[in-house]
Amino acid sequence: MATAVEAVLAAGAVHLKFFGRALRIDKKGTIDLVTDADLEAERVFERLVAERFPGDAVLAEEGGGERWAPARRCWILDPLDGTTNFAHGLPIFSASLAVEEDGELVCGAVYDPSRRELFTAERGAGAFLNGAPIRVSPTTALVDAVLATGFPYDVHRTRDEIVGLFAEFVGRARAVRRLGSASLDLCYVAAGRFDGFWEKRLKPWDMAAGALIVQEAGGTITHWDGTRFRPRRDDLVAAGPALHGELRRIIGEYESRRLANGTP
Repeated sequence: MATAVEAVLAAGAVHLKFFGRALRIDKKGTIDLVTDADLEAERVFERLVAERFPGDAVLAEEGGGERWAPARRCWILDPLDGTTNFAHGLPIFSASLAVEEDGELVCGAVYDPSRRELFTAERGAGAFLNGAPIRVSPTTALVDAVLATGFPYDVHRTRDEIVGLFAEFVGRARAVRRLGSASLDLCYVAAGRFDGFWEKRLKPWDMAAGALIVQEAGGTITHWDGTRFRPRRDDLVAAGPALHGELRRIIGEYESRRLANGTP
């Protein structure tokens, strides 16, 4: 946990060094960006892990996956979650790091350097924001809920599918937000700022740390089909226990209608 915290704080310092300055911005896809800050922050992460846990595996975004030999313990990291925001000068981004042992998430840390907010959790020990315990929202009615989601990088090809489900929730919830950092979305669920979050076509580094923080804050997090959350799948729905089932029901009904209409 100490290394995870040190790593995300160091990555946050990298973010602030680059933020608001001229950046080298490359494209990994049509709308998927990578900047100098992503790459330098990832090097900071990897250097710490290599020095202290040389036998461990690393699953990192900019490195393209699990580059070190598989091991009992794996560090799952996103050096800059919210790169598009960062590149456009929007101060909504974070560094995220989770540790997985024998297939189970055991600790996670997410740091938002713009607000100096550090979210942490260890399996069985609760979730915290800057050292103070946090809990998910007790909201029970969807009409009273503020929800969050994200759009995948293939949204240009799948916009009807993505916006269709977005519209379902817009028509039922108090509000729906789209911030652009899945790690922060999940932490905000854990802290009770959002009442629920859903998204699909995510990567492990987008959600591993935030998912554990939600669970340790008393939230419920599953895949869309209701199965137990695993970070190497690509979808999730997270909320307080009282609201989670309703979110899953709406997603399930929407997906059933979409498939019945022959939409892939």
